[in-house]
Amino acid sequence: MKAGARRYDGAAASWLMAATCALAALAPFAPVVASEDGTEGPPAACQPRLQAFFASDFTDQAYQQKAYAKVAAAWKRPPVLPKAGAKAVVITTIARDGSSAPTMLHMKSGSDAWDAAAVLAVRTAAPFDPLPKSYRRASVEVHFHFECARAAAP
Repeated sequence: MKAGARRYDGAAASWLMAATCALAALAPFAPVVASEDGTEGPPAACQPRLQAFFASDFTDQAYQQKAYAKVAAAWKRPPVLPKAGAKAVVITTIARDGSSAPTMLHMKSGSDAWDAAAVLAVRTAAPFDPLPKSYRRASVEVHFHFECARAAAP
């Protein structure tokens, strides 16, 4: 596997899909989408979705699920969503003791409010649990993808 590649397998996909569906069901409002001129438009044709990608050598799925759940619980989506397909990517490094390095917005969604909510969710979720003793490195890098996923066609 190439350096920097992210681990992806069927088991991880299963819990990720379940968590994504559960997160989608939590949306307590009818979101609107921002138009080109910044005004609010009709209900969004996208579904908020969160995904977490850990370094490929970090294989503790229970830890991954717990970290994901902390960020998902802290994510307060703004009432105005970015365009369908937009994504903010927030990167953090979790240290052995569970503390996290400064959070970095790696990719912008095109919506300042969406990006700020994504960064705030990761910062609010910290500190995380200490890394498992079975993981030998001093820290692990995690990429959180906050996406306004395109809604499925009817």
